[in-house]
Amino acid sequence: MKNYSKNPEFLLLGLSDISDHRILLFMCFLIMYLLNLLGNSTIIFLVRSNSNLRTPMYFFLGNLSFVDMCSTSTIVPKMLANIILTSSLYLAECIVQLYFFLVFACTECFILAIMAYDRFVAICSPLHYSMMISNRLCAMLIIVSWLSSALHSLLHSLMASTLKFCGINTIHHFFCDMTPLLHLTCSDTSLNKLLIYTEGGLPVLIPFIIVLTSYVRIISTIVKIRSRDGRSKAFSTCSSHLIVVILFYGTIFFMYMRPSSSFTVNYDRIVSVVYTIVAPMLNPFIYTLRNKEVKGALKKTFVKRRFYKS
Repeated sequence: MKNYSKNPEFLLLGLSDISDHRILLFMCFLIMYLLNLLGNSTIIFLVRSNSNLRTPMYFFLGNLSFVDMCSTSTIVPKMLANIILTSSLYLAECIVQLYFFLVFACTECFILAIMAYDRFVAICSPLHYSMMISNRLCAMLIIVSWLSSALHSLLHSLMASTLKFCGINTIHHFFCDMTPLLHLTCSDTSLNKLLIYTEGGLPVLIPFIIVLTSYVRIISTIVKIRSRDGRSKAFSTCSSHLIVVILFYGTIFFMYMRPSSSFTVNYDRIVSVVYTIVAPMLNPFIYTLRNKEVKGALKKTFVKRRFYKS
């Protein structure tokens, strides 16, 4: 008989095996986290305070920035604490962290798909844009995205909470993800894995299909534009979003859409750092550096502040 624990405690090793560089790692991740908060909060502020950015495209961008802030805030504070002093958490805390991580990750997938559809309509049907992408539709799409993500995450979190654990529950990761939990459990994980490989992939695959279909149509439309300036202008409206999509989905597919036999702790931690910390930090800078309207709004805000101070 296996000695199951009713309220198991998990030891998050995180990056503690790199003990010689703890202070350096702590400072690096703290700076990235602060840049994430600064960059994404700036995007949200600009979208809300500038009338020129009150369009569906920037409404979705503001929501994406909010999701990025919440996603990293779910993981990074605990991660920073673990770098300095390895700590533990109980199953309930682990499930809560898993739930919110899944909520924000799935919501980001949906928002990226919505933004791709928005760019598709703007480039392929510009004359019907205001009629097809209304304020009411934008609000409904965001609400449906959050609700779908919440229900999906609740299902998988409840399934994870039924798992039984025995022995030393050491997680070689910096947050409670589904894969490390399934490797630790003493329970039969066939139902959990079946759910992951069926329903679990839908919040990633469906948005990805929407993104892929949208960009196939966008590229085919851009290629048909005769003038070079016209092609450049059309591509510039979606280039920032395309970079963010490639960065996000590239790491997601590498992390989850592969055989469980290829699971390796070190590589998975590196990939997890990319899509949970690095990508959300880079997103606001990608949109700012490659978007004239955002840069214009940023300059306008600084000019106003200098004027009021003087």
